[in-house]
Amino acid sequence: MVFTASQLGVFDLLRESGELMSSATVAERLKTSLTGMQMLLGACVEIKVLKVEWKDGKDLYGNTEFADLFLAKSSPKSQYYTMKFLSENIYGSLQYLPEAIRDGKPQILSIYGISSNELYGALYRSNEGVQNFLRYMDEAWSLYGKEVVSAFDLSGFQLIYDLGGSSGGLAKEFISKYPNCTVTLFDLPEVMEISKKYNAFSDGSQITFHEGDFFKDPIPEADLYILSRVLVNWNDEKCIQLLTKVFTACKPGGGVLVVEPTVDEEIFGSFPAHMYAMISLLLTRGKLRKPSELCVFFNITGFKDIQFKKGNVFDVILARK
Repeated sequence: MVFTASQLGVFDLLRESGELMSSATVAERLKTSLTGMQMLLGACVEIKVLKVEWKDGKDLYGNTEFADLFLAKSSPKSQYYTMKFLSENIYGSLQYLPEAIRDGKPQILSIYGISSNELYGALYRSNEGVQNFLRYMDEAWSLYGKEVVSAFDLSGFQLIYDLGGSSGGLAKEFISKYPNCTVTLFDLPEVMEISKKYNAFSDGSQITFHEGDFFKDPIPEADLYILSRVLVNWNDEKCIQLLTKVFTACKPGGGVLVVEPTVDEEIFGSFPAHMYAMISLLLTRGKLRKPSELCVFFNITGFKDIQFKKGNVFDVILARK
């Protein structure tokens, strides 16, 4: 419902107008039926993303602060593409959750009708799919990026590789916080092609691009490697394989920064993480892990001096070579 209102342009219209509008005016401007718009606006008021006032017998609607900030597509902190991704890829897929729980395997074939074993094979079937996914990934960093890059003092790391860096959203937060660093986005060729167009960085930018598959291709030497929402998508064997490659490539004294939700050691008290875990089961071969489970990976692959910082949504772990 909220995504429908955002998709139709309700929140942008009210944000840009700067004044309350009647349901008739909103329906006329957005070229919808009056009856349908009245129902939608009323529902949005009930869930407190819109406000309503009555004046001279007319219902006048406006955005709440929350809608202005997060639901209007024109807002710098908009979560439009997050809602779009959830609407198109998650909500309908939940009908296959019982099978995922029975099998313990992702349901890519049932959900997308293709035999790919990986979610990315389904999402990256078209340029539009890649672009929508990049924007979805980018939006989280408008909310949590500053928290992530400030979790530890990372000023000593000059050359950084963001493995699976996709949109470059977190990389932008890094160079904003640490202006002396350079960040290279390392991702699949089809992702990098879209990311270059999406970001349009100048030749002198501190953010550069490297096309490749981090499981199959060599990983260049760097001071710090970012693995943001990466390990959560892979099984234990793949995680250890990737961290081993990272350790081998990493400069002495360098490190790896893992950014993803984790499950509390006591299992309880982390609702967003548990919801993320169910989605991971449905769509990927990975899982959410406890911090202690990730520490085992670091120890196996040679990393040490492990530090953990709990975040609002994304937890941050720094381990050094």
